Amino acid sequence: MSGGQQQRVAIARAIVNRPRILLLDESLSALDLKLRQEMQYELKELQRKVGITFIFVTHDQEEALTMSDTIVVMDKGVIQQIGTPMDIYNEPKNRFVANFIGESNIIRGTYLGNKKVEFMGQTFDCVDENFEVGEVCDVVIRPEDFDRLDPSKAKLVGTVTDIVFKGVHFEICADVCGMEFVIHDYEIAKVGDKIGLSVDPYEIHLMKVNE
Repeated sequence: MSGGQQQRVAIARAIVNRPRILLLDESLSALDLKLRQEMQYELKELQRKVGITFIFVTHDQEEALTMSDTIVVMDKGVIQQIGTPMDIYNEPKNRFVANFIGESNIIRGTYLGNKKVEFMGQTFDCVDENFEVGEVCDVVIRPEDFDRLDPSKAKLVGTVTDIVFKGVHFEICADVCGMEFVIHDYEIAKVGDKIGLSVDPYEIHLMKVNE
């Protein structure tokens, strides 16, 4: 039997007695990418049909986001955050979660009050407000949340250091004031190009600094 068939048989054996909870520990890790993706969707559909709680252990970020109704992010046995995939991705609680689930640009900043934050020497509007005026914070911006514009009109200006074609988008690495930013964009750039960056207030997420 193929790897996918073996997994299907193993899961059928596990659920035939209708357990209340089914633990799946890295159950798809040995499969190739296409088969793994097919099995992810099959498992989600199976869980809906049988109504059994699945606890699925994985170190694959995309797999966790794809399959879960609720994600528990753990580090060294300690729970870091519990939430829906959207909550975990859009509102990470700390650096570990932000880096583990998806790619993140994390910049040290200062909350100025009135939903404004300063970082990289510039002031930006944001939507977070549960910080004290003058409090140091971590600013999280996902690569896909940057907008490119003319450098002469941008608060953030960087120099492209690398670019990789990812199929759907280009992954651009840029040096911005000595810090490497990762940007996902549909338009190509060339190494050495100057690019301007902007970000909407609702795409700026602030995290408490725990040091």
